[in-house]
Order: sequence, then structure tokens, then C-alpha cells
Amino acid sequence: MTILYEINPPKISDDQDTLNTLFKRIETISSVCDGIHLTDSVLGIPRISPLNIAKKIRETNQKIKLTCSLRIRDKELDTIEEIVKESVGVVDGILILMGDKSNTNEDKTNLVSSQIVTALNDKGFSEKLDLFLSIPANPNFEKIQKKINAKPKGFFTQVVNSKTSVETITNFLKPNGFRIIPCLLLPSEKNSKSAEFLQIDWSDYKENFVGFVRDVHDLAGDVLITSPNDFKGAHETLSKLAI
Repeated sequence: MTILYEINPPKISDDQDTLNTLFKRIETISSVCDGIHLTDSVLGIPRISPLNIAKKIRETNQKIKLTCSLRIRDKELDTIEEIVKESVGVVDGILILMGDKSNTNEDKTNLVSSQIVTALNDKGFSEKLDLFLSIPANPNFEKIQKKINAKPKGFFTQVVNSKTSVETITNFLKPNGFRIIPCLLLPSEKNSKSAEFLQIDWSDYKENFVGFVRDVHDLAGDVLITSPNDFKGAHETLSKLAI
């Protein structure tokens, strides 16, 4: 039962000041949320490894829940297994996903995310940390059957904008023991370009986002809040939820 906040690690090319700012933000936001989710090279842009960021967080904070994404598009299976092995004891869970294409489009594997989770389960990694897969906000359950059959701990959704979507997902998957983590985009002017890019209509919850988060949390038991361009707004919202 957690409220997670999504953090995008800095680009590899960013300077030390950017990294320092990131860790200050993580320290600040950690006091008003249950956990941090670290992404992996969003939009295919090379970024600092989420595992390296997680290791740094653990130096000062052993209690906060940490999950991270693991992009498999540009990795071989043995590399993926090494990263997961290194993650044990650092993060609580890993979201296995294909990841966005990079400018080089150098896919190194023909494996898909469900196959990776199956392989990791077979090697016993699911006993040491939680393995997750991603699903659309409005999934066709027949089309995601391979992901269901892979038996992850649960599913992170893409950004949802209605309680109906969450109800549909939870009613279908939670009775089978899957954990569901709906992703919600903070409605603010600074995040409007992200909403446009993701084709998110937040009109139904814009005026009462805190209430919407609580309703979704009641349904799923977990929530991931993303706010790529509005840290202040996210902190204010999480502070209200923490009361």
C-alpha cells in the first residue's frame, strides 16, 4: 500500500550540479511519499543508471521503498541478469520493459519483456525482489495474456486518467493476486506538454487531483505519481496526501 513518486535520472551528459539537485529533490520528496520509482532512459535518451541512483539513495535512506525500470531493448539476457542480481538488496522491485527507441535504434535482443520475467522467475529472482511488467491504461486483456502468463508480481500501468480504467484493471487482475500500480500525471500548466504528448485528458480530475489519487489508491492499493516538469507542484500534492 504505497504512494510512489517517479524520478527521471539526469542525462549522462549533465553536470554535477544537476545530479546534486536531483538528490536534494529526492531527499525532500522522500519525506512526503512512501517510495521512489526511478526510470530508465525515457524517450531513448541516455541517462544515468537508475540502479546507480538507487545505490546512492540507500547510503542515507534504508527505509524508503525503491523501484526502478530496466530497459531491455539494448541489452542481452546475461547483461539483464547481472543488473537484476546487482539490484538485490538495493531496490524492492524492478519494472521490466522494452523501453523507448533511441536515435541509434540499436536493438540488441529479440526478447520481449514477458520472456525476461519468465527467465528471471525460473532463476529464482522473484524470491529476492518483485518483478513487474507494464500494461496500457486501457488494456485488451487477451492481447496482454503473455504478460499475465509470465507471472510477474504485478503491473505498472501507463498514465491513466479515469477511475473506470483502474476499476477495469483491478477487477480483472487483482483477484488473481497481481499487484496493480496505476500511474497518474499531475495536472499542472508545467506538465501540459507532457499531457499533450501522452494524449491525456485530465479535465475530470484537474480540480481535485488529491481526491482522484485517493480514489485510485483505494481501488488499487498503490499509486505512482509522475510530474516530469513540476516538482514543486508534486511536493505540494504529496504533502496533502501525507496528512
